[in-house]
Amino acid sequence: MSMQSADPVAPDPAIAAFQRRPLRQLARKLILLVIAKIVLLTLIWWVAMTPYARPDTRPAAIEHLLAPAAASSTSRADSP
Repeated sequence: MSMQSADPVAPDPAIAAFQRRPLRQLARKLILLVIAKIVLLTLIWWVAMTPYARPDTRPAAIEHLLAPAAASSTSRADSP
């Protein structure tokens, strides 16, 4: 009768490497997923938000928009 000895202190190096490998693969996949999400969100932001220019808020531009046009004021004076 032969008995197999189970030595829990010294595990087989191949088994230990195999147990660590899935964690490294999972970590790699998670890091790639996070990077892909950041790139995708940046691309969406760049495509969707860049074309919208900020409105001109200079006082001169606001005055130009709010001031009555010179041609419309003369035409009102001529009409009864």
